[in-house]
Amino acid sequence: MASEHHNAVKEPLIHITKNAAMPFWKGLLIRAAAVLIAFLLCSILAFFLIGANPLEFFGAFIKGNFGSNAMMAKLRIWKLLKDTAILLLIALAVTPAFRMRFWNIGAEGQVLMSALAAAAVVYYGKGITQEWLLLVIMFVAAVAAGIIWSVLPAIFKALWNANETLFTLMMNYVASFFVAYALVKWTPDGSSVLGELKRGHLPSPGNEYLIFTLTVLLITGIMFVYLYYSKQGYEISVVGESQRTARYIGINVKKVIVRTMTLSGVLCGLAGFMIVAALDHTVTTTSVGGRGFTAIIVSWLAKFNPLIMIGTALLVVFLNQGAGQLATTFRVSFAFPDVVVGIVIFFVIGCEFFIRYKVHFRHKNRHAAEVPAPGGEGSGGSGENPEKEGGGGGERPAEVIPDKGGKLK
Repeated sequence: MASEHHNAVKEPLIHITKNAAMPFWKGLLIRAAAVLIAFLLCSILAFFLIGANPLEFFGAFIKGNFGSNAMMAKLRIWKLLKDTAILLLIALAVTPAFRMRFWNIGAEGQVLMSALAAAAVVYYGKGITQEWLLLVIMFVAAVAAGIIWSVLPAIFKALWNANETLFTLMMNYVASFFVAYALVKWTPDGSSVLGELKRGHLPSPGNEYLIFTLTVLLITGIMFVYLYYSKQGYEISVVGESQRTARYIGINVKKVIVRTMTLSGVLCGLAGFMIVAALDHTVTTTSVGGRGFTAIIVSWLAKFNPLIMIGTALLVVFLNQGAGQLATTFRVSFAFPDVVVGIVIFFVIGCEFFIRYKVHFRHKNRHAAEVPAPGGEGSGGSGENPEKEGGGGGERPAEVIPDKGGKLK
């Protein structure tokens, strides 16, 4: 009885258990509520810090993404779709590696090197007269550069178990150096500004971003099927869960690592090609603009599901463009918009805890009922001490009494 009393006293005030599988719609409602609460909190902060009332705060987000008139609405919506598409494409590139528990932090450099390769083809390919051939060579060069920059850390990881996080992170700085060096060589005036390339533009029927956006949506569907319904996608998941298990069932782990990072390199190469051929038509050290790191957030929020990434990428871009409008409308530094974006993302990430886990609090009344006072009456029994005969409503355990010879009866 003393042991039971001791265990009851030692039970923590709060304990956490894993939640059962939650219906998709319920999880979606929790995430939507988290976003709404975050926006309400940010509107309160905006009122006290920059003097913007809640209507002005939300209006800035609407204006930043949809404009204030029909013409501006069209431009802003296409910009929203374009930025979402390029962020989604880079997120798709890092997702296979993350599902394999290969922490590829180098998408920024992989995309930047691909863009540099595509721009180099235009710069040195003045003798290529046919535009379609120039585009094909640009694509091949960009993909090749993306594969090289992705496979290098994969080989070191597979053969020598190198730390892929540090390896890929450091290669971002090397890629930035290569771009800076190329720009110095390509601009004799020393400006390091290449300017818009006159050739190597993808056709733009209807809208210049239409082909690009549709291409990314198609790739998203293909990646979903590949990761969830193909043998190679299954091998990626098994290697991510346990490399030892993967080897036991006959999977070549080294081959899977290199193959998966090759796929990431292809997608990064496509992203770099699109930046030069469809979006910016040039290359700078900031062409990727931090999207390689933002794509990690997009992929994690979607739990590495390519279809859900469409929504997470759209949310992140919506926040960035709306927060940018805040800085313009209220003439504040971009520090405050960054705070707004950070708070919303923090709430979205935080709500995942309440989706996956359940918090239990200790019920003091229940334990008081279960644990009788020493030497007194039990609160949940028949009023007698459980150690006395008939106490607690149950049978008394048989007594163990030593006989005169010391043996137990």
